Amino acid sequence: METPWHLYLMAGMYIVAGLMHFIKPKMYMRIMPLYLPNHKLLVYISGIAEILLGIGVCFEATRKLSTFGIILMLAAFLSVHFYMLSGEKASAGIPKWILILRIPLQFFLMYWAYYYAYF
Repeated sequence: METPWHLYLMAGMYIVAGLMHFIKPKMYMRIMPLYLPNHKLLVYISGIAEILLGIGVCFEATRKLSTFGIILMLAAFLSVHFYMLSGEKASAGIPKWILILRIPLQFFLMYWAYYYAYF
């Protein structure tokens, strides 16, 4: 069966997002919850994870594991989204309505990844 273009779209999205952790790490450190230690290291680890998982969904042998990795990663990132709702400084200047919309978006992204686990 031919791999759909939207799987590559999803993969590209995670690869680019992961690369951004190295290009603009301060942007990601600024939104890290204060209770998490070593923000810079966590930003780099999450960037590597996004890149590897994005690449992983492109190959049938690693697709299922990568999609579940993406789901777990997105679940972990929910804490950042909720933290950003906690105050003006944590929001990084993003309007509250956008921050609220990002939460259901995370669940859509989880579903999107899950769809490919059994493709």
